[in-house]
Amino acid sequence: MTGKSLTPNEILLSQLKELMPQAFNEGKLDKEKLLVSLGENIDISNERYVLNWAGKSDCFRVLQSPSSRTLVPAKEESINFDETENIFIEGENLEVLKILQKSYFGKIKMIYIDPPYNTGNDSFIYPDKFSEGKDEYLKRVGDKDEEGYMTKEGMFRKNSKENGQYHSNWLSMMYPRLFLARNLLRDDGVIFISIDDNEVHNLRLIMNEIFGEENSIGFITVVSNLKGRSDDKYFANAHNSLLVYKKNTFITNGVELPEDYWDDYPEIDELGRRYRLQGLRKRGAGARRIDRPNMFYPLYVKDSTGEVSISQMSGWIEVLPKLSDGEDGRWRWGLTTSESRISELCAKKVGAENRWDIFQIDYAENDEGVKRIKPKSIWTGSDFSNEVGNLEAKALLGKKIFETCKPTGLIKYCIEQTVDKDDIILDFFAGSASTAHALLDFNKENGRETKFICVQLPELCDENSEAFKSGYKTIADIGKERIRRVITKIKEEESGKLGFDDKKLDLGFKVLKLADSSFKQWRTDIKTEDDLKNQMKLFTDPTREGSTPLDMVYELILKSGKDINSSIVHKNNVYYINDTEMAILIEKVDGKTIDALIEKHPDKVIILDKLFKGNDSLKTNTALQMKDAGIEFKTI
Repeated sequence: MTGKSLTPNEILLSQLKELMPQAFNEGKLDKEKLLVSLGENIDISNERYVLNWAGKSDCFRVLQSPSSRTLVPAKEESINFDETENIFIEGENLEVLKILQKSYFGKIKMIYIDPPYNTGNDSFIYPDKFSEGKDEYLKRVGDKDEEGYMTKEGMFRKNSKENGQYHSNWLSMMYPRLFLARNLLRDDGVIFISIDDNEVHNLRLIMNEIFGEENSIGFITVVSNLKGRSDDKYFANAHNSLLVYKKNTFITNGVELPEDYWDDYPEIDELGRRYRLQGLRKRGAGARRIDRPNMFYPLYVKDSTGEVSISQMSGWIEVLPKLSDGEDGRWRWGLTTSESRISELCAKKVGAENRWDIFQIDYAENDEGVKRIKPKSIWTGSDFSNEVGNLEAKALLGKKIFETCKPTGLIKYCIEQTVDKDDIILDFFAGSASTAHALLDFNKENGRETKFICVQLPELCDENSEAFKSGYKTIADIGKERIRRVITKIKEEESGKLGFDDKKLDLGFKVLKLADSSFKQWRTDIKTEDDLKNQMKLFTDPTREGSTPLDMVYELILKSGKDINSSIVHKNNVYYINDTEMAILIEKVDGKTIDALIEKHPDKVIILDKLFKGNDSLKTNTALQMKDAGIEFKTI
């Protein structure tokens, strides 16, 4: 507080810091980082305190390069595709995060990820681009096909600790994904990231750069293996870490008061409710009047009942917050709080001198249920055990199909602190789909309607693994099957119970897969002059061979910034999106269809150009009619 108004410069800097915390360094605007974030400059210097690593400039090039790819529906692999709002996306997560930017910018309440820990045995995608100069490529990876382009096999490489850029490779993989993930979070959103000691220090640095150090709200120790790892050299590691960052304005729901806390509430009122008395006078550090002068004020007690008031009345006794040495202390609450919560206060006589003191009546339960408290920074118990996570997956899938499953209890504990009724949570390192499992269970237990979006690369299972022997070709296949079995299990357990409604609970999920664009004008896979000539010839038909009408509809929905769960109604050769938000024609067009469409008056109309079949008159008239009706019109 300075007593002065903010200058326009201060206001703009404050707004910019909220929008782009990654452009600030030690509280000050870093012009170079601002330009890098905007894609204007990708050369990072080393002349000041800044996180830097080999390949950071390339990392920003990858981040700024747009994607022309799309997501296509796979109804046959889904459950209740047309009604469900849960989503499983099979594809490389950087590309998927780019595709989701338009449709889900600022819409995700919570993100949970369990990324590769960089133990020296992890294989992850690097680099994140598919064409580059041969010399540059050989420096960074080393695997190319005969034409000099990266092979699919070259995408998966063990990042050995003997590698001279061991940490840099991991940073380059994580940074762009976390940058894009922040965009997707709501202003009151939060991200939880599981990590171990190999990269926790670097993860904190890049999170501070992307989210802003002031938005770090938790560094949680999760006791994941109480016995500890016996093969560790010096200490038997028994924990992982969980980093928690907010976007801007996150407010925690807290967690229910644990059962082992109930003994701390020994009193019982006339209604049978447990409570405890907490002294209103501040104890410990900062407890003196001079520390918070505005929290030193008198309260008044009715001698016959112990009733408390902020106003003096005849016969009531004044009580001041005094320390044991007689010095003026202070209350924990300010006067305004005491006035608004006066019903929570009572007075009792204490000490040898039998003097009055003020207490807060703190109930273990309230009108909304069990009291909620802030979670501790150390999480212990079977709910957080990695062994329990593995057993959960084994119970569903029958064998040890996936060896490092996060326990659903850990993720549910994060969800409990974060979500409201119909929020969306995202996991873009989905693995065996523990997050989807946790959310479906959480919704069942709490009557919530929270939705998930899970993203998993179709990484091939090792041919010698139990997963491959059990018929799972990819990690994504494991995740999808786990979700199916969780849904079946919930239906079997809940069916017939009073009040059970599987439609309200949303026991389904829709599968979409990363694919090349259905429209050739948006494709960028042209490598030779012959490819370019063939592409020009094929522009008479802008659609890719094999693309279905529904593939094109979903691509246009995404590229128009519409939600994947937008309603789609197919009627009279027209796909209506969210009633009249958008109309798409990709099968047939004629004057009658156009007249009916204009009468419906959608906000936007997209028509495949080839449907006009050289009928320039129909195309021109359609454009004029749309303009006169105030409808946005586009052809592809």
